[in-house]
Amino acid sequence: MLALLGAQTVAVAWPAYACGCGAMVPADQSRIGVNQETSVVRWDGHTEQIVMRLTVHGDAAEAAWIMPVPHRASVKLGESRLFDELAALTAPRPQDRPYFWPRSGDWPFEGTDGAAAPPRASGQAPGVDVVGRQRLGPFDVARLAADDPGALRDWLRDNGFSLPRRVADQLTPYVERNWEYVAVRLAPGKKQNATDTADGGGARDTGPRVLSGALQPLHLTFSSDRLVYPMRLSRAAREPQSLGLYVLAPHRMETRGAIGGRPPEVTFADVLEDADQPELVRELAGGDVHLTAFRQHFPEPEKITGDHVLRRAASDRPFHRTYDRDVLLRWGGVPAWMVTVGGALLLVLAAAVAVLAARRGRRRHGSRPPFPPAA
Repeated sequence: MLALLGAQTVAVAWPAYACGCGAMVPADQSRIGVNQETSVVRWDGHTEQIVMRLTVHGDAAEAAWIMPVPHRASVKLGESRLFDELAALTAPRPQDRPYFWPRSGDWPFEGTDGAAAPPRASGQAPGVDVVGRQRLGPFDVARLAADDPGALRDWLRDNGFSLPRRVADQLTPYVERNWEYVAVRLAPGKKQNATDTADGGGARDTGPRVLSGALQPLHLTFSSDRLVYPMRLSRAAREPQSLGLYVLAPHRMETRGAIGGRPPEVTFADVLEDADQPELVRELAGGDVHLTAFRQHFPEPEKITGDHVLRRAASDRPFHRTYDRDVLLRWGGVPAWMVTVGGALLLVLAAAVAVLAARRGRRRHGSRPPFPPAA
């Protein structure tokens, strides 16, 4: 089994407290919105990898993003191009819809305008254990183990962030299962303005940047004996949530349930041979795999009942989205209308020739002298 999971676009209230499989918490007196959250997950039955890219907007110069994971995670920077490769693989495919008569852009109308178609040791005091911390590009990444959501909230507060009560409440089930967390401080640094080249060039700080646009992806790796996509924190969202899910596995995959949203819709399912995979997908997949893509809408996030768990589907039947593409009907490479019109003209011409030949024959017959009388 595996998986590659991903693409999720989420509209959240300001300030943003939830975004798909994590929670986004801005610094005090600032706002942040998540325009898009795209996640790619690879699972081989023992290890799960999630590559996540956030696209954000607002006036926050820094924010914290928190994601629960079932075991201790390692973190590194990911590649943005991976998401482009996945989008291309799952894009709708054209389905030709032939038309007979030529339209704008077809000969003879070319050129005209027209529209184209880990558990904690017993007896240890509750709290937060920072099991690792590192700087990755614009991210300050802390890997945390927490005994209770209150301790996690206190840790975030001591580091400049306020975890809302409704988000802390959704962390309780993860604490009970001894999950850990990845807490990422997002800070883009200082703005740089070029100085006059007459002064020797260089740049000067003009103040903090705000978090805006697509952030560099983060790549998380952790142990997991089943494919789980954390969604519980999305219950704290104030706006409807939309989830896109890509799954790479030995077989077509499906979710076990709707977890409080509308039934997931399959948008792509097919086998991808290793030789046909783009570079970054091949590195993540590691051989021939099935790619399954889903999309799902959560109009009332407070009704989300838990995390997504994925399993093998009953059938590996392929599925592709399609769209109609109007194409000029051709026979043997020649536009059908030309063959038809040309054939009709030939028939008319042949008929005309036959009529003329008949008339000439009658004239010749009428000009012959009469037979001589019998003797």
